[in-house]
Amino acid sequence: MTTNALSSLWAEPRATDAPGRVSRDWVLVGVLMVTALVEGVLRDDVAWRPFATIVAVGLAPVLLWRRTHPLACVVVAFGTATALGLASLLGGAQSVGLNTMIYILVFVYALVRWDSGREIVIGLAVVAVAAVFGIVTDYTGPTELFGGLAVLATATAGGAAFRYRAESWRRAVDQIRSQERVGLARELHDMVAHHVSAIAVQAQAGRAIAGQRPEAALETLAVIEGEASRTLAEMRAMVRVLRDRAPAEYAPQPGIADLVSLARRAPAPAVDVELPDGLDELPPQVDAAVYRLAQEALTNALRHARNASRVMIRVVEGAGRLRLRVTDDGQIDPARSVNHGFGLLGMTERVQLLGGTLRAGPAPEGGWTVDAELPTKVRR
Repeated sequence: MTTNALSSLWAEPRATDAPGRVSRDWVLVGVLMVTALVEGVLRDDVAWRPFATIVAVGLAPVLLWRRTHPLACVVVAFGTATALGLASLLGGAQSVGLNTMIYILVFVYALVRWDSGREIVIGLAVVAVAAVFGIVTDYTGPTELFGGLAVLATATAGGAAFRYRAESWRRAVDQIRSQERVGLARELHDMVAHHVSAIAVQAQAGRAIAGQRPEAALETLAVIEGEASRTLAEMRAMVRVLRDRAPAEYAPQPGIADLVSLARRAPAPAVDVELPDGLDELPPQVDAAVYRLAQEALTNALRHARNASRVMIRVVEGAGRLRLRVTDDGQIDPARSVNHGFGLLGMTERVQLLGGTLRAGPAPEGGWTVDAELPTKVRR
């Protein structure tokens, strides 16, 4: 079991969500450099004070590369700490270095948080060697020993915890996106299959009466039937793969016209639906997507909008765009404001797949708003 765990750790790739260098990184480095300089100037009990101060100040900028090159930063930081310990041992001095240099624990966190498993193992080995050397050369008692090891373990565990949480979130998001793509493909198949089946029936009927028509019409109908049947077979094969060989369903999917079924007066909150006229020519995937988005937004409103008395679902069309706006007048749930959840991720993925945009958040006048825009003509 231990061998499998080590093998899994060794094969772990680098974290994919490492952010770039930002302004607060420069602020952190500046604060640490000033702090180290002030400590080096004001403290009188620092061995080799000028040298220790220069090392503490000069090592701080290495923090700027802690996410992009964690292992190199760990080697530099803990190699420097080991060199200071060796210098104090050879020179007869005790504890060469400043308290500010505790910031090197950030390198341990960054190593576990961002680097690959192979480099984590190598980096932690470097940290362990530096820790053992520090214990041998500067042992002051069991309290300081276990305290130092606990702090080092905390930095390591913190990096592992945040890495695991980020990886779990990424996998959940990928799963939501995959499910949304499968759902969209299923809806596309169901609607296209419905229409293509009608084409096949019409083509067969055309062949039945072709004796009264020119021969060219008979050939055209045969081509239509063959093409429709081929398309239907290909669509069935594609969806069978997406559904993991689940049986296909061919019931027509709900669309914008079915939004009126979501309206209600009781129990609270009341749901009002406002639809424009003349939306019969929308692409089937857009038609179904609007219904699904409205349904999901309404579900979220009923679940999270506290003390809401009304939910408004409004669809507006113009300038080649279709806009869906779902608003409620409830009180904002703080958890909803901080964490949008996977429902919104699925809605966003669906809209983006169709070339649209989606915005969701608290409305200036109160309540929560979901605002989606979709093209009325989907790119081919």
